[in-house]
Amino acid sequence: MPAFLRLVSFLVCLCFALEGAAHATATKPNILFILADDTGYGDLSATGNPILKTPNLDRLYNEGVRFSDFHVSPTCSPTRSALMTGRHEFKNGVTHTILERERLNPDAVTIAQVLKSAGYTTGIFGKWHLGDEPDHQPNKRGFDEVYIHGGGGIGQTYPGSCGDAPGNLYTSPAILHNGHFEKTQGFCTDIFTAQAIRWMESLKGKQPFFCYLPYNAAHDPVSCPDEYKKPYEGKANDHVATFFGMVGNIDENVGKLLAKLDEWGIAKDTLVIFMNDNGGHAPACKIFNAGMRGSKGTAWLGGTRAVSLWRWPGALEPHDAPGVTSNIDFFPTIAELAGATLDEKAKAQVEGCSLVPLLHDANAPWPERVLFTHVGRWPKDADVQEYKYAACSVRGGQWHLVSDGPPGTPRTKGWQLFDVGADIGEQHDVAAEHQDVVARLDAAYDRWWDSVVPMMINEKVHYTGMNPFKVLYWKQFGGGPTAEDLKQMGMDKVPDSVAK
Repeated sequence: MPAFLRLVSFLVCLCFALEGAAHATATKPNILFILADDTGYGDLSATGNPILKTPNLDRLYNEGVRFSDFHVSPTCSPTRSALMTGRHEFKNGVTHTILERERLNPDAVTIAQVLKSAGYTTGIFGKWHLGDEPDHQPNKRGFDEVYIHGGGGIGQTYPGSCGDAPGNLYTSPAILHNGHFEKTQGFCTDIFTAQAIRWMESLKGKQPFFCYLPYNAAHDPVSCPDEYKKPYEGKANDHVATFFGMVGNIDENVGKLLAKLDEWGIAKDTLVIFMNDNGGHAPACKIFNAGMRGSKGTAWLGGTRAVSLWRWPGALEPHDAPGVTSNIDFFPTIAELAGATLDEKAKAQVEGCSLVPLLHDANAPWPERVLFTHVGRWPKDADVQEYKYAACSVRGGQWHLVSDGPPGTPRTKGWQLFDVGADIGEQHDVAAEHQDVVARLDAAYDRWWDSVVPMMINEKVHYTGMNPFKVLYWKQFGGGPTAEDLKQMGMDKVPDSVAK
């Protein structure tokens, strides 16, 4: 984005933030941020799913502010990096979920660092997925308490640095707790919730906390205890029934968290936020996707629209908040609610707008914005310019400009335009009737693309070692890589640096 446009965007957002500041409470809220993996907008009873039963998430929906047109990135690491920094993932160097391209730029300021500067104690429990190397892990990015698995999912392994502890499964995984592995018992979502509860209980009444609870569920490979799957057997195929069971287990754990806040007497002091990290799981979307086209990994609305629920009893009245909102808005919103002062570096980094005005008033003025989506995920060492118009979109008000072509797609053949106010299913391309809109959004995309390509710092990185989580595990417990471990990491032998 050119410097003058960045300045204009900042000033507009600042005006709305100042308007919302009048509503801000003097008390710093505790913040419990729950992020579900691969669940979609349609995976709640409250959003219309005809099969799933999610009473606790429905409670959050009914008791909180609901952002009705909230968007995240098409896949997980990109969304996480945008949430953590307030800017588009490509500007963080995150263009994929593996191959070192999931690693958050070490120079970026995270919301955890900002909250620490405002007096918060910070903890993460679950999926980090922004770099497994020691200098990229959460303890280096502002988190006091770290309880995480490695890689993109429990048990996942890829060539390079991205990979979990060896042999991990969703049941009884080894979890890295402040630099040392702990062997656990139980189902992963239950484990992360229980640890988060223990940590929050140890802090209640002492100082405000930021509890980041990013579940790895309901990410593939789908798995859950039988009692959660059983209600959906016969209503969906086995895979989807298991996926729905994982969502049901998430819902139960959300209920446990809400009950603990009530038990401790801090519900009114705690902002609870629930989101999903990308579009829905494709097989489940075939059953229900709230009328949208696309799912995880696409640039259609179904690939980016997310549930965004914010509950703070006594401070926020339940309502639907309209306006196009985004994961890049999370950072400035949390910073404002926490009373944090952003330094010049953080101010220059943040692209998003504070949601505080909309949190307090559904009718608050909100800027018409232009937001950009790109799936990324091109091959290692590819010419990124070949992928400029592959799986990308531009959102401006009621309009959604989408290119879903293969690598090398020219702009003249790639763009389709949809009026999503009237056509949420994106079935009717109206580009021919609104060429002026296409030209305007296309020009904005051109400027945006030129601004992000130089910031893709991970594109040429080649990691020649073994997965750091595996190396640390073997160092703690003994043993070493099997032939299968080496195969998964794309290696034919143990590197000399590890063998020694």
